[in-house]
Amino acid sequence: MADTDKKSVAAEVREFLSTRRARITPEQAGLPLYGGNRRVPGLRREEVALLAGMSVDYYVRLERGNLSGASDSVLESLAHALQLDEAERTHLYDLARAATPRGRRPTATASRVRPTILRLLDSMTDVPAYVRNARFDILAANRLGRALYSPLFDSPLFERRGPANSARFLFLDPASKDFWVDWDKGADDSVAFLRTETGRAPHDKALTDLIGELTTRSEDFARRWARHDVKFHRSGVKNLHHPLVGDLALPYEAMELPSDPGLRLNFYTPEPDSPAREALGLLASWAGTGTVVPTAND
Repeated sequence: MADTDKKSVAAEVREFLSTRRARITPEQAGLPLYGGNRRVPGLRREEVALLAGMSVDYYVRLERGNLSGASDSVLESLAHALQLDEAERTHLYDLARAATPRGRRPTATASRVRPTILRLLDSMTDVPAYVRNARFDILAANRLGRALYSPLFDSPLFERRGPANSARFLFLDPASKDFWVDWDKGADDSVAFLRTETGRAPHDKALTDLIGELTTRSEDFARRWARHDVKFHRSGVKNLHHPLVGDLALPYEAMELPSDPGLRLNFYTPEPDSPAREALGLLASWAGTGTVVPTAND
């Protein structure tokens, strides 16, 4: 591993562990509180070491960014002490893997959508659907998916570059605040998803370039990036305001495509007879018959 890569991974480990430690109070950890003058908002290093069953010196070494060689039992103890959720625990393991050259897993990401997936999108005529990569590049969409996300696809940001990218749109186009009903939640989630991906693919140059661009051009992004929050993108409800059909509360699923590393199929399935279903019906009538629309540059 090059020295710059080592330093980058070590910095990521250091910031992640220190921010997780800072958010937990002694009371939350079940520790007695001695004295009234604490210089840190959360747990001290020695308190984390106590909770994790390791020496203070060893924990300090870990928090300085040296996860190389840490065993699964050490990582599990650390995850328990810091009260990590599933996404945070996975991120910790990804960082440990990135810190150990022999343990790094391939991070290649598929760059094209296979014809079988395009045909699947084409068959989904009554729900919006699209395929994106972990950098939020939308690589293909069915007709209804493109109609739903028309404010993004029509953004001036993508007139001279492609593919359309929902993270760029979110942070660099003011129109995104009209499209996302809860813009702050969308912003928080997008940054957390990108942070998760940096653990899985720490040497993805396109990902690094995107993060660098957003950090320098958006204070909103930079502030959230500094939190080191991580999150999985699997399911939920997305609240959007479409310029033609108004507000939409859309349950969504995000499914990884096992044969296409790094690609995810996203689709929206509103309840039958719901206002969102009716609104999508109107949008479908406007959009015409469902046809897959590749969005990435060839």
